[in-house]
Amino acid sequence: MDKLIPFSIADLAKVTNHRSGEVKFGEKMLTVPKGENCHDYLKTCEAKYALFGIPEDVGVRANFGRPGAGSAWESAIKSIANIQHNRFCKGSQILVLGKLDVSEEMEEARDLDFHNTFDRKKLSSLVERIDKEVVHIVSTIIKCGKIPIIIGGGHNNAYGNIKGTALGLGKPINAVNFDAHSDFRILEGRHSGNGFSYAYEEGFLKKYFIFGLHENYTSKNVLDNLKKIEDRVTYNTYDEIKVRKQKHFLQEMIKAADFIKLDPYGIEIDLDAIPNIASSAMTMSGFSVEELREFVYFFGNHKNAAYLHICEGAPELGEEKNNHLIGKLIGYLVTDFIKSRKELI
Repeated sequence: MDKLIPFSIADLAKVTNHRSGEVKFGEKMLTVPKGENCHDYLKTCEAKYALFGIPEDVGVRANFGRPGAGSAWESAIKSIANIQHNRFCKGSQILVLGKLDVSEEMEEARDLDFHNTFDRKKLSSLVERIDKEVVHIVSTIIKCGKIPIIIGGGHNNAYGNIKGTALGLGKPINAVNFDAHSDFRILEGRHSGNGFSYAYEEGFLKKYFIFGLHENYTSKNVLDNLKKIEDRVTYNTYDEIKVRKQKHFLQEMIKAADFIKLDPYGIEIDLDAIPNIASSAMTMSGFSVEELREFVYFFGNHKNAAYLHICEGAPELGEEKNNHLIGKLIGYLVTDFIKSRKELI
């Protein structure tokens, strides 16, 4: 994992606010000891979860979105480090691996123009470079018997998560995606809007459930394509559940679980499905934070849940006084996922 910038015990100490009489996650989470082989430590340490960040927004840029998703990892790790270590959830269950080094790709993408055909192709090629590294890290974590928790970046990284998990397990996997968008667009070069369609086309994604599509922002072409393969890729819409009340949130989660749970599956969370969360595609209408937390807990509570990915949050796009709240939300989701699995491990 040459492109992984390791997170050290000293790095943890810097982001942990120590307080007398309290024990924080940052005091208990594991890091790879200096000089020790990352792969060997990952395989033998007692932590069940391997946490790493992808601080990029290249895939978002390639999809004509607002950049900023690269800032989520830093916000998230600061919040996670300051969660209370107690009987409800223990920091020692988490190994903080670090973050993927995407500095070169981010620098090369900075001045590229989506409207320029050549630049657009260059952006897609940069996404492919990131894909390879994400696949390698995720597959290594899976082969070592740990559960990846991936934070940050655009939803382009769903491709690397799915492929990496499939390669690690030696078989295709399923996925459930809490998202306002399908991210199942045409294969026109890699970007944040087609991670699932590429994974499906290449045989790494077996079955896929999209939870809470926004009808106003899903094209006829995508809907027509999904109709053709509805035995393997299906969805519900936010409008059906929350606006027209034709479907019920809990019943729809049960339906989605029945669709994917017979095989290992990834849990994909796009924060642009939550109102007023700073992201590449910010929305004013969507599910509540409480419903999202319920969703993560529900789908985490199954032996076939293979990984958790939280993406598209962009703290730097929000108000400065509130941009720490995205990190805090990610912290809630990470601990909800871990708590859901207590009786499974």
